[in-house]
Amino acid sequence: MANIISISTRNIYQLKIELLGSEPVIWRRFQVYEDCTLHKLHSIIQIAMGWENCHLYEFIVGGLSYGEPHPDYEGRVKSSKSVKLSQVADREKAKFTYIYDFGDGWQHEAIVEKLLPADPKVSYPFCIDGKMACPPEDCGGIGGYAYFLEAIGNRKHKEHKDMLGWIGGEFDPTKFDIQSVNKRLKLIR
Repeated sequence: MANIISISTRNIYQLKIELLGSEPVIWRRFQVYEDCTLHKLHSIIQIAMGWENCHLYEFIVGGLSYGEPHPDYEGRVKSSKSVKLSQVADREKAKFTYIYDFGDGWQHEAIVEKLLPADPKVSYPFCIDGKMACPPEDCGGIGGYAYFLEAIGNRKHKEHKDMLGWIGGEFDPTKFDIQSVNKRLKLIR
């Protein structure tokens, strides 16, 4: 009996996600398997962007909402656990929205940049690039983040010390640590 060699035919989606309203733009580029569920994609985005996964989320694709169904939003949100990325974004240039933390309203635009064959030497998901640090959790959305940056950047600001204390002493809005992101992404399977 001949040995049968199984070759993975799973394709890779290269995605770029941008935090809307950020200036300069905060973005990440990463690759995931095409059969990644939207629920798993949420976890990947959390790590890639630098969020802490403390709040509800929603993907909006073609007018449909996917996330974790919640009694307050009964019937409006379909479960993201059984829907695969390839089912809702089946081509290059496909776009969709990702919203995280309905209070702060962090809205992201995602685009499928490329569909690629999997590289057997790469462990997916994998972050390729990105710019700028992610805003801290619960800082109040884009407007709150701008205020936070103003306060920590001006020693004479009335909330300078309080904001630095709240964030743990320091924050560099230009820093993006791709090695740390990829180390954490290796834990997702």
